[in-house]
Amino acid sequence: MKLVHLADLHIGKRVNEVSMIEDQAYILTEIIHGIDAVAPDAVLISGDVYDKSVPPAEAVTLLDDFLCRLAQRRLPVFLIAGNHDSAERLSFGNRLMEHSGIHIAPAYDGTVPSYTLEDAYGPVDFYLLPFIKPAHVRRFYPEASIESYTDAVRVAVEHMPIDRRRRNVLLTHQFVTGAQTCESEEISVGGSDNVDAAVFAPFDYVALGHLHGPQNVGSNRIRYCGTPLKYSFSEAEHYKSLTVVELGETGDVHLETLPLQPKHDMRRIRGSFAQLTDQAFYQNTDREAYLHVILTDEEDVPEAMGRLRVLYPRMMKLSYDNTRTRTSQSVDGAADVKDKTPLELFEELYETQNNQPMSDVQRTCVQTLIEEIWEGSR
Repeated sequence: MKLVHLADLHIGKRVNEVSMIEDQAYILTEIIHGIDAVAPDAVLISGDVYDKSVPPAEAVTLLDDFLCRLAQRRLPVFLIAGNHDSAERLSFGNRLMEHSGIHIAPAYDGTVPSYTLEDAYGPVDFYLLPFIKPAHVRRFYPEASIESYTDAVRVAVEHMPIDRRRRNVLLTHQFVTGAQTCESEEISVGGSDNVDAAVFAPFDYVALGHLHGPQNVGSNRIRYCGTPLKYSFSEAEHYKSLTVVELGETGDVHLETLPLQPKHDMRRIRGSFAQLTDQAFYQNTDREAYLHVILTDEEDVPEAMGRLRVLYPRMMKLSYDNTRTRTSQSVDGAADVKDKTPLELFEELYETQNNQPMSDVQRTCVQTLIEEIWEGSR
């Protein structure tokens, strides 16, 4: 069985206040062309379909057009909500769309919808688990011990009617421990939203969404397909692609990638103002790309942004890398922030401001507040 795995479309996103809707319309057409070339048995879309829980009108129109084009191809489409989506809004009209082969998971209610397709090796069961937090699962299974995101996903999986004698595929949208992140993603400080990959043991393939860089986690059985477009300059070196999954007999999973070429690339260029405005330089630069220009001049160049945009019309960002900026950057403690829990960071702040450590009572109170805020927010 052949599958195309997509995620993190982020339709409606703005990057540096520039709307990406034109670029998204272009890349969705490229995806359709790729799907036509691959001729899959199903399309998997693993969350963050929109960039906001209440998307702009043009984003809704674009998704509607994309899903209609998929439905015209008589392809089963399985789609879940990510942390940027509203599961309730995204699944509006799902029962009607199912007749066209578009299957959208509703908000998590203690159960996970499943669908079955058949190939020469027998049935394949698809489970659609939208983005969840511990509070979401604890609501339906109050007797279970759910203290972490791993616990939440584990309990959700345990309550799926999985037949281990059959091949099973999971669509989900979480941060799996060990995956590589970039600055354009919303990952919690201290890794409190990590999910241990061991909870996915029952599945032959896990179609993940959430992280923007395409990557396997541990093996090709658990994969982030990445975004179809670059959504920050931290992704400038990424190679965007479609992930094509071929399921053979149980345990036989083969992956291929199909490159996606954007309408406008996203790149960084650096040098002095004189270098970047030299005719030989800019004529050999992709001036239609979205650019982050890094000037190395020691003094600020007057009206640099406006002057550079004459040569680089899609320039998004300007910054300096010189003696002054390197000296003014505060690096104390920055390197290990991601390795500390929110409680540890709060303790450090408290001790810095009060010249004494927190008491056990204060520590317990703060930890309770952190858990309530993190788990209860949507």
